[in-house]
Amino acid sequence: MNVRGKTALITGASRGIGRAIALELAQQGVKCLILVARDLERLNSVSLEVESFGIEAVSLPLDLSQTVEVNIAIAQVWRDFGPIDILVNCAGVAHQSSFLRSRFQDVQSEIEVNLLGMYAITRMVARRMAVLRNGRIVNVSSLMGKVAAPTMATYSATKFAIVGFTQALRGELAAYNIKVSALLPSLTDTDMAHDLEWFRWVAMMTPKQVAKALISGLERETPEILVGWQSHLAVWGHRLFPFLMEKILLIAAPKVG
Repeated sequence: MNVRGKTALITGASRGIGRAIALELAQQGVKCLILVARDLERLNSVSLEVESFGIEAVSLPLDLSQTVEVNIAIAQVWRDFGPIDILVNCAGVAHQSSFLRSRFQDVQSEIEVNLLGMYAITRMVARRMAVLRNGRIVNVSSLMGKVAAPTMATYSATKFAIVGFTQALRGELAAYNIKVSALLPSLTDTDMAHDLEWFRWVAMMTPKQVAKALISGLERETPEILVGWQSHLAVWGHRLFPFLMEKILLIAAPKVG
């Protein structure tokens, strides 16, 4: 897919991978970027960066768990800025803890943002794409959506769910000419990652590397976009030697409460 001249909506666009994807799409010549996150000040800052490339940017402060508000906002955006050609679901949170000491409110937060919020906005956008029989949806999962990690049980569960959700949608929406893919970055240098205890031997990616991998994956129509050689090694290692990979992950995992 060539992104030039397209309108894209990105959730989680105020920082990290979402911001990097917005800037990369701007450099690739999209027509308009709809930037979604909860923090309006951060969104406006990213909008200014996007506009410096001569691309129209719209800040849309939304809490994705508020489905009524999201539905109204999507309808208004579709009316005012035309059809959304590309939806990138990047919003996400992570809480690291041993399972036995995890807090239920953190579990709820991860499920609501990573999974339910993504589900809701995808449903609203995909229904409109289906009418036009055209669109591209990218769901940002994680390497932990393929290889689960100790101390990240709920996060891994939501990212596995995103991979399954993406696979199901890819089959269902193909009849409407809507292509659906998953982006699976490994540990990335973002604010969220700085709040985590890192796993041993994992080389950190930059958000720009992840964004460039997305563009490459869109051009090649790749259904699952793994980022970095370590991701490919981990996935193949888990397929071929699952017991060994689980042992390695257990040794590499940080000791957290």
